[in-house]
Amino acid sequence: MAEPIVALSTPPGISGLAVVRVSGDEIFQIIDLCFEGKVKISEAKSHTIHYGKFHRNGELVDFVTVSVFRKPNSYTGEDVAEITCHGGLFVYETIIEVLCEKGCKLAAPGEFTKRAFLNGKMDLTQVEAVADLIHSTSVVGYQTAVRQLAGGFRKKIEEFKQNLISVAGLLELELDFAEEGYEFIERTKIINELEQVINFCKELTESYRAYEILRAGFYVGISGYPNAGKSTLFNALLERKRAIVSEIPGTTRDYLEEAIYINGIMVKLFDTAGLRETQDAIEVEGIRLVNSLISQSNLVLVINDITLGQANSDKLYEELKLRYPTTKFYLIQNKVDLVRNLPAKREHEIFISAKLSYGLDELKKLIAEELKMNQARITDVLLNQRHYQLLKRASMELERAKEGLLSQAENELIAEDIRRAVTTLGEIIGDTFREDVLNAIFSKFCIGK
Repeated sequence: MAEPIVALSTPPGISGLAVVRVSGDEIFQIIDLCFEGKVKISEAKSHTIHYGKFHRNGELVDFVTVSVFRKPNSYTGEDVAEITCHGGLFVYETIIEVLCEKGCKLAAPGEFTKRAFLNGKMDLTQVEAVADLIHSTSVVGYQTAVRQLAGGFRKKIEEFKQNLISVAGLLELELDFAEEGYEFIERTKIINELEQVINFCKELTESYRAYEILRAGFYVGISGYPNAGKSTLFNALLERKRAIVSEIPGTTRDYLEEAIYINGIMVKLFDTAGLRETQDAIEVEGIRLVNSLISQSNLVLVINDITLGQANSDKLYEELKLRYPTTKFYLIQNKVDLVRNLPAKREHEIFISAKLSYGLDELKKLIAEELKMNQARITDVLLNQRHYQLLKRASMELERAKEGLLSQAENELIAEDIRRAVTTLGEIIGDTFREDVLNAIFSKFCIGK
């Protein structure tokens, strides 16, 4: 029996309308206890909407509409009703209280979608796409999540699974005819099948960082020596005064974080403390944070005060590149408005005047190009860490099977590795799952979804 659950499905707070969602057994009979319309909800047809009074022991609460979705043709696969009321805080809270008094319980975060998964309405990749759709921080991320919700990722995984199961089955069948020397499938064809899946897994895992950018944003750290103009550039990119700008070195002790959008993707800017030797305990802690932020950044702009010489920050620039080899760095020559004769521009170098906003278009173009390069390999999948780990494991299991084929290992051993990979791929879409993994996925959902 599916226990009836209820929750607010629209954001809390004052709004024009609010939607209270209910799912489970006997929910229509429960709603009949507090709803008065032309038709009883328990007798209403599926996919119909009904207008009437919602009351609490005869006292009017609000005029509402009730949308009816009968199982299995509903979001959760159970009987579902959505009560649309006025968006006042006390209105929807009272409706939820009354429904709980009549037999519903408050839904846990993501419980509606969890029931949809358990009832076979969607697989785990689609469940995760729902979460990504809700929390999307970029246009491309949103569009990719929609495509994943349509089931393309699941279909690809299912196709590979079926092919691998067929291969493993034929290898095991050969064991029964070992004495006769039958070969039911050519070894080159098996290797080709394995390589298709291996390449698919590797293509996705190698692009994992690009998927993280779609999900969390593109991190740009602004670093350099004190008084190089980091905060001025930070303010200029935001087109508003956010950071305190001062001639006194070490003004920025902590870091500041703000977001801008470039080509529909969220770019998180970090204005960090100036890097220098200091005895100031607060400033030392700020510099420690700088190093942590640089290690997380996709791109770091090392700001140099060109009035102190074009090469003034070269040592810092090279040290940071050496310390963080996977991070992209650019040297930004600032305060060019104060220099009469500009030197020749070097590789990975841009000339700007943050104070006058000179060169900012070129800098934004640079960030846009970095974003474009990261998006180049994005497919219809919004890869997350769970997918990443499982795809890596499946790839390793199939590599072992391939090595076994090349070394003429026993069919039984090769088939075992292939079947392990099938199980691993199945974990991606939720054929098999651990309860703790499921709980971790749904804990990230909002209540009411």
